[in-house]
Amino acid sequence: MRHFTDTELLQIIEFNEADCVEFKESLSGDARKEIREAICAFANDLPNYEKPGFVFIGVRKDRTIVGLSVTDQLLLQLADMKTDGNIVPPPTLTVEKRVLEGKEVAVVKVEPSDSPPVRFKGTIHIRTGPRRDIANSQDERILTEKRRHKDAFFDIQPIPTSDISDLNLIQFEHEYLPQAFAPDILDANDRTLEEQLAVTKMIASVDEPVGTVMGILVLGKNPQDFLPGAYVQFLKIDGNDLTDEILDNEAIRGAIPDQIRRLDDKLIAHNRIAVDITSGPLEKRTALYPIEAVQQITRNAIMHRTYEATNAPVHVYWYKDRIEVLSPGGAFGSVTAANFGNPRFADYRNPNLAEAMRTLGYVQRFGVGISIARRLLQESGHPELEFEVVDNHVLATIIGVQQPERT
Repeated sequence: MRHFTDTELLQIIEFNEADCVEFKESLSGDARKEIREAICAFANDLPNYEKPGFVFIGVRKDRTIVGLSVTDQLLLQLADMKTDGNIVPPPTLTVEKRVLEGKEVAVVKVEPSDSPPVRFKGTIHIRTGPRRDIANSQDERILTEKRRHKDAFFDIQPIPTSDISDLNLIQFEHEYLPQAFAPDILDANDRTLEEQLAVTKMIASVDEPVGTVMGILVLGKNPQDFLPGAYVQFLKIDGNDLTDEILDNEAIRGAIPDQIRRLDDKLIAHNRIAVDITSGPLEKRTALYPIEAVQQITRNAIMHRTYEATNAPVHVYWYKDRIEVLSPGGAFGSVTAANFGNPRFADYRNPNLAEAMRTLGYVQRFGVGISIARRLLQESGHPELEFEVVDNHVLATIIGVQQPERT
């Protein structure tokens, strides 16, 4: 991404097109909501400028720089707008403090999305001159066609051998749509089913009504007919080696929501309660693992794995002393083996699948799953979460703690 000098930013403030800039004097009032709407509109880039949009905090609408105290907390609040899960798929943006004409200004630079339409709380925002607006059906069609032209991610590539009949349309209409779009948008809906499927990226387009990879993964009746490795292999092993007796073995297939629900059932069923009657006057009951920590790791594996050119599933192997979660595909983009797990570095191999999992409630916010798992494991007395990151896989190891004898 290009770095803009102070002189260039001053020129943008003074001369740039009104639909490429947003000015806020501070973060008071409705500013946070309006900034998110602007980020969404700039990411959608309906005019197809193919250049970034800017939000300047500390600048009046008349383009007068008033400045404000740009603290680390303010910058963090702005950066969180990318990852708090309200804007999907996650936009590409940078946040920084700049000193312009001797005054501090916070600058949010938003890159056009490679995967429009982008939604804020279920609404597709666009820019019409200086005004933020809500996309109509024609705008949505333009954004969908632009996405097809720029398709860069495997998760929205079309699967030519599929068609709409391969998707669970009842689930789409009654489960996915109500969570993907704001109620007022649905109430005023005049879109056909094909238009709804296209704008949510479940099919390639109205003119090409074949399932996308994401559509097949999220809504497919039999996703493994098209993506054979898109499943989870679960093993419960009575020992600490793969050669020990297997107590439970299941290939968990189906669409991703079904996989997550069935895998959760397995995890909860095997997370037996240990009873301690020796360390105090009252018996203590504790689960072997904090279940939310294990869920964060397994859902991360499903979301961030590669689905391209592999027949390998996600492996969840539960040994007596640990749980191993292996995800096909190594680190991606700005995430490397050196910075893996650092919440400051987040990138998405499957940003549209991440959007769908967020819509369905399996992800609350982006980029913090590992941090949440680490905190929960630490609070429960578990050793540090371990990662092995190589070119073709990521292996997460959740180590158990010594449990008191059961009675």
